Amino acid sequence: MRTGSGHSAPGGVDDGQPASRNFRVELTRSDDRLDRFLAAEAQAAGASLSRTRLKALIEAGAVTVDGARVADANFSVRAGQVISLEVPPAIDATPAGEDIPLDVVFEDADLLVIDKPAGLVVHPAAGHAAGTLVNALIGHCGESLSGIGGVKRPGIVHRLDKDTSGLMVVAKTDAAHQGLAKTFADHGKTLGLTREYLAICWGVPDRPSGVVDAPLGRHAVDREKIAIVPAARGRHAVTHWRVVERFGALASLIACRLETGRTHQIRVHMASIGHPLLGDPVYGQGFKSKAARLPPAAQAALKALARQALHAAVLGFEHPVTGEPLRFERAPPRDMQILRAALAAIEG
Repeated sequence: MRTGSGHSAPGGVDDGQPASRNFRVELTRSDDRLDRFLAAEAQAAGASLSRTRLKALIEAGAVTVDGARVADANFSVRAGQVISLEVPPAIDATPAGEDIPLDVVFEDADLLVIDKPAGLVVHPAAGHAAGTLVNALIGHCGESLSGIGGVKRPGIVHRLDKDTSGLMVVAKTDAAHQGLAKTFADHGKTLGLTREYLAICWGVPDRPSGVVDAPLGRHAVDREKIAIVPAARGRHAVTHWRVVERFGALASLIACRLETGRTHQIRVHMASIGHPLLGDPVYGQGFKSKAARLPPAAQAALKALARQALHAAVLGFEHPVTGEPLRFERAPPRDMQILRAALAAIEG
């Protein structure tokens, strides 16, 4: 026998009040684990509560057995006991909008293109619950978002690392989101996508241009890092590069055009050919001692940069709704320009 009370089934409520429900343990369910029992009962009641979610609720004190609070998911239930579960109202999954300044390069009813500053995280996550690009976008155009997958949120189809600056396109509508996602998944093979970055790298390549074609995947030991891995367990990754400017023999400005867009792709690929990015704390560690060979002004500029010297300078694509070809270009921010100018003073 199953008895219910309260506002609704445990899947959630509409009135902002906690949902509560009582379950009587049948003889056939005696000795079940508390979390397993509740998972089965919740499923029978039409609620979408996972075992993980139920365990968290149990440990948070949301469950009583015959009126006594039980916080152990391993607790064995007994026939005849009444189990009460209270589920707090769901928190809105959409992050709050925040008044964070945005450098908007282009905007219409379907999408916007922004020049992301270095230091701005794209998505809310552990350690960055607020102050992200998503928060800024909702604050900027939240009222005009028609909904991505039924939720009023911006459609992010590609990302830049926190400490990489430059151009990003963001969808405001479902149609734009689907079209842009298709374009980026195609990697420009048939749908006309252009992404070019400017990177200041250690050393000078022995030729004016080249291609790095090497699959990328998680580092075997340090899971926070990306590495070149065997094709069988990596993702296809291709970077086309060309030297724009040489700074003596110590460094060079290199334009990197992405044929694919993988996490840390430019940083890993350039490091793999012996030219890691200046200021890269992850993939340029072995070149830190080279900073001592830079002129004082360049040393000071690199210290002030305090990040990898990488900027998404060019972004081109077909408008996902109108089909209009769009192309945007933005110069690097002041910190990279100061470093470039200081390096340009190097003779040789």
